[in-house]
Amino acid sequence: MPNLSDIDTLRNRVLSVLLLVLILGTWELFVRSGGVPVFVLPPPTAIAEALWRGFSSGVYWEHIAVTLFEVLAGYAIGCGLGFLLGIGIALNRYVAYFAYPYIIMFLSMPKVALVPLIVLWFGLGMTSKIVTAALISFFPLMVNTITGLNAADKNSIDLMRSLGASKRQIFVMLRLPSALPFIFAGLEIAITLALIGTVVAEFLGAERGLGMLMQNMNFLMDIGGSFSILIILALLGLLLNRTLLFVRRRLYFWERFEDGSKNAKPSPAAETT
Repeated sequence: MPNLSDIDTLRNRVLSVLLLVLILGTWELFVRSGGVPVFVLPPPTAIAEALWRGFSSGVYWEHIAVTLFEVLAGYAIGCGLGFLLGIGIALNRYVAYFAYPYIIMFLSMPKVALVPLIVLWFGLGMTSKIVTAALISFFPLMVNTITGLNAADKNSIDLMRSLGASKRQIFVMLRLPSALPFIFAGLEIAITLALIGTVVAEFLGAERGLGMLMQNMNFLMDIGGSFSILIILALLGLLLNRTLLFVRRRLYFWERFEDGSKNAKPSPAAETT
């Protein structure tokens, strides 16, 4: 994600809020004027009413907690396994030779098509949703970990070897830091896919969760309630993404200095030389 700190001003924040108000106002007027039936596209006021009703009654909080736990548990398991296997494939030729072809074959399978089988195997409880989230989170991080570890500068590796550095030192001090941008990119992709996969699994069969709740609202033709669930899922995705960006800034802190040096203007003395 590009560095947006230089345009994050009070004026631009106000313009962003005004743009949102304009979109919602236009949406409301379009629906109320008969441009589209209410049962097809509910007005924002109906969605806001459904949100208020769900949160005030406590129903939404319970299902949000269930879905969020399933997403985070599966995400942690899938990313952990993907990271470890990615390291093994990137650093060990035998693991890459014997395991990688089969992983690519499994990667080519549509994961959504496997969700009904996972629900059948692991039941309607949380386990099937956690397995789905883990399966979907596994591949983006594994592939990005392999790419990042192999993207380390070869000359720097040769230099460290000539200075007597061990494989562990090269990995900790060079390969892993240089792979962090790739790893965090994989984490950002995986968290979004984990949320989508969990909701799809809840659609197919669940006892609790936002997907199950949205499915019930569709059966009852509560279109405003269904759209309110979509709003909640969008906000959850944004919250998880922002959390990852915060962690990235903490761990990959030298990125700020790199961006600052790239954006810095050359001094007049440097320009005249």
